[in-house]
Amino acid sequence: MKKIILSAFFVAVLSASAFSQQVISSSGLSNPNIGAFDNEVKFNFLNLILMGSFEVGYERFLSESHSLDLQIHFNDRFGYNSQNDGKNYKTNSIQSGLNFYFGNKPNGRFHVYPFLKFRFGDFEEPVAGAMASTDMTAFIIGAGFGYKWEVSEHFAFGPFASIARNFSEAVTDKFTAIEPNAGFSLGYRF
Repeated sequence: MKKIILSAFFVAVLSASAFSQQVISSSGLSNPNIGAFDNEVKFNFLNLILMGSFEVGYERFLSESHSLDLQIHFNDRFGYNSQNDGKNYKTNSIQSGLNFYFGNKPNGRFHVYPFLKFRFGDFEEPVAGAMASTDMTAFIIGAGFGYKWEVSEHFAFGPFASIARNFSEAVTDKFTAIEPNAGFSLGYRF
């Protein structure tokens, strides 16, 4: 219970401190691929298609080169494990991270991001004629990289991949401690 409260407190403090920063308007910057925006709402449509996991996020640009990224994952899966043969993920998660953009190409940029994630819920599967349940509650730390094509002032999309370490004994015993993730996000900037 302490881990849950501490994780929620950490995400809240990180969010509050990021929103209290003075946001530098990108419209006056010399980078040709940055439009006049401070926010981006995005979703990972690749995982929605492949796994039925709905991942939606909000990105707040703090400057030309970095942003705060908050995400909610509904039907969050561990890695790319399937739900066939009676297996069912009843899990959701919240994720907070910082994106660091680099490069100066007119149509897109690379980014790297460290993140913290908190998953909660259960994994159920049939075992010997009954349903066995595994508590998937876990605190997760990870890092990733990606590329965003900035095709207009308001739209950006691109692939990303990450690797993370979870700190739950029950999840580690059932699956593994290391969790990969990837996707392709589509975002609207305003």
